[in-house]
Amino acid sequence: MTDDQRERLRRTFTEAPELYDRARPGYPQEMYDDLAAAAPTGLGPDCRVLEIGCGTGQATVPLAGRGCRVTAVELGAEMARVARRNLAGYPDADVVNAAFEQWPLPPEPFDVVLAATAFAWVDPAVRVPKSADALRPGGVLATVRTHHVAGGTEEFFAAAQGCYERFDPATPPGLRLRPGTAIPEDRDDLRGEERFEDPVFHRYEWEVAYSTAEYLDLLRTYSGHRALPAPARDALLACLAGLIDGRHGGRIAKRYLTELRLARRAG
Repeated sequence: MTDDQRERLRRTFTEAPELYDRARPGYPQEMYDDLAAAAPTGLGPDCRVLEIGCGTGQATVPLAGRGCRVTAVELGAEMARVARRNLAGYPDADVVNAAFEQWPLPPEPFDVVLAATAFAWVDPAVRVPKSADALRPGGVLATVRTHHVAGGTEEFFAAAQGCYERFDPATPPGLRLRPGTAIPEDRDDLRGEERFEDPVFHRYEWEVAYSTAEYLDLLRTYSGHRALPAPARDALLACLAGLIDGRHGGRIAKRYLTELRLARRAG
């Protein structure tokens, strides 16, 4: 993906913040427990967290709920507005509307730098070294990736491939979901950054049930779907709705793999 493509796609997230807030799932509770065990001070009032790309606060609210002092940097002004609303009850959580690449780091280092399903959208030349700059020695860079994997209502997702091949020209022919065990660990961008120790990975598989309307709302928050021309996007969603309503009684289940990567700053 080129820098221009990444920039265009990441800005699509700012277009529908209320939908994003309503439709996007959060993260497994075990993820926060594993992060707490790795953080130098645990997750609580003594823990300073820098979150990159907080969206509307899907990970920020649970961290603030554990007492962390959170500074969340969010590119989209409307996303940041909704995140501030969701964090209104947490005075130690601050949302900054800025691009992480240009945002000046404060003098005091952080215990945790977290990017929950956002790290891939940050400039690859900046994201790892600037995260290292932001951390205290012994602090932790925590990045989260979420994958759609085999499982759930498998018959629907196999049939949905036909809708995508018809209405989204970027769809590879014959694409099928892989099991979680076939998804490689995310190591590449840490290679060569000597300030981080070897990463530790935690993985969680879980399922979410969706009605037809809920699933279409979820798809409307994805950058690839939002980037389609409106007629193609509407036709694709109608095709998928027909499958869910016609073959699955108006409900499906989607299986997720969430990967938490923890890299400790050396020194």
